[in-house]
Amino acid sequence: MKKPRSGRKKRFLLITAVALLVIAVIAAVSLFRSGLWNGWQMGQLPENSQTVSPLASQSSRTTATGDSFHLPRRGSVKRSPAPFPIPQTAEQKWKNSWTTAAAQAAERVKSMSLEEKVGQTIMAPLQAGYSASSMRTLIERQHVGSVLIIGNWNGGKPQLKPQVDALQNFALQSGGSRLIIATDNEGGLVQHVRGPGFERMPSALYQGKMSDDQLRLSAARWGSQLKAAGINVDLAPVLGTVQVQRSANAPIGALNRDFGLGPAGTASHGSAFVQGMKSSGVQTAIKHFPGLGAVTGNTDFTARGTVDTTTRLDSKETQPFIAVLKDHPAMVMMSLAQYRQIDPGIPAVFSQKIIRQYLRQKQGYQGIVISDSLSAGAISGYPINQLGVKLIEAGGDMACIGAPSYVQPIISGLLARAPGRTQVFLI
Repeated sequence: MKKPRSGRKKRFLLITAVALLVIAVIAAVSLFRSGLWNGWQMGQLPENSQTVSPLASQSSRTTATGDSFHLPRRGSVKRSPAPFPIPQTAEQKWKNSWTTAAAQAAERVKSMSLEEKVGQTIMAPLQAGYSASSMRTLIERQHVGSVLIIGNWNGGKPQLKPQVDALQNFALQSGGSRLIIATDNEGGLVQHVRGPGFERMPSALYQGKMSDDQLRLSAARWGSQLKAAGINVDLAPVLGTVQVQRSANAPIGALNRDFGLGPAGTASHGSAFVQGMKSSGVQTAIKHFPGLGAVTGNTDFTARGTVDTTTRLDSKETQPFIAVLKDHPAMVMMSLAQYRQIDPGIPAVFSQKIIRQYLRQKQGYQGIVISDSLSAGAISGYPINQLGVKLIEAGGDMACIGAPSYVQPIISGLLARAPGRTQVFLI
C-alpha cells in the first residue's frame, strides 16, 4: 500500500506545481505584455499603472512553476492611506502590480483543465520550411502557449509575419489568448530570423566591443524589427564568461556567442542588451544559467565534455546573471550542463538546488524559468516523456523544445503524472 500512496502523492505534487507554475507565468507574461515589465527596467511605470489590471487588458496562454513561485509576503507591500497618498516607488508599484496579476491569474487557472495548464508549460518549435498549419492541432487542441521560431528563416519579414499571424489566429479562434512567439537572435552565427526587414546582427563578441549605450541602441533597433514581424521574445543574450581557451569552449567561445569580457563587462553589456530589447517591446531570456564558459562539449549535440568542475553559485561565472536580474528579464534559460561543485550528476535544468533553492528562493527571481532545448544531446540519456516532469519538479516553468518529435511525448509525460486527466488542483 505504501508504494501506490507515494506515487499518488508525487503525482499530486507535480500537478499542484503545474497549477502554480501557470499562475506565475500568466502573471509574468501579463505584466510584460501590459508594458509594466518594460517600465520597471527604466525605474518607472506607466502613469496609470496603479489602476492597470494586467490580465484585464490581455490575458496570456503561458506557464508557471509550482513550489518556486513566490509573491511578496503579506504586509510587505504597504497601502497608502487616503486621502493623502504617499508617492510609491517604482519597486512598490511593481510589487502591487505583480500581486494583482498573480491573484487574477489564480482565478483564471481555476477554470482551466489539466490539459490547458500543461499546454502552457510548452514552447514548441516551428522549423523553417514548415507552415503554421503544421502546429494548428497543438495550439487548438493541446493548448500549447508558446512557439519557437527556429532554423534558417532567411525570407525575412514577408516570409515570417504571415506564419506568425496564422499561429496567433489559431490561438485566438480557439478561445485562447495570444501566444508567446520566440526566436534565437543572438547575432553572428546564431540568428534564426534573417532577410528583408532584419539587419544582420554582429556576433556577441563584436557586440562586446561596443559601448553600453551603443549596444542598448542597437538592441532596441533589432528588437523593433522582431516586433514588427510578430516576435515578442528573443532568447538572448548569452551571459557566460569563457573560462578555458576560446576554441576549446565549444558551446559559446568557439562560436563567438559571448561578449568576450570579464564578469563586470558581461554584466553591463547584458543589461544594455536586455534594456534595449525591452524598450522596443521585446522580452529576453538571459542564458545559460549558471554559465557554459567552463565546459568543452556543446550541450546542443553531446553529453561528452559537459560537466563543469569549477563553477560555484558564488563564483565569478554567475556574477553577470545575478547582476542582470536587476533588469527583470522575463526569462532565465537553464543550462543543460552538470555542475560538480553545485549539484553533482544533475543537469542544471533538472536541479532543485539551482532553480528552486538558489534562483527562486535566494535571488527572489519571479520571472519565467525556461529550459534550453529539451531535445538537445546533453540530456539524450533521459526518457523523453520524463523531461518535462523533471523540469517542473526542479522548479522550472517552461519546456523549450527544438525537435517536433519531442513535443507530444513531453506533453504526455506531464499528463500521465497527474492524478486525473481533467481535474484541476490548486493550493
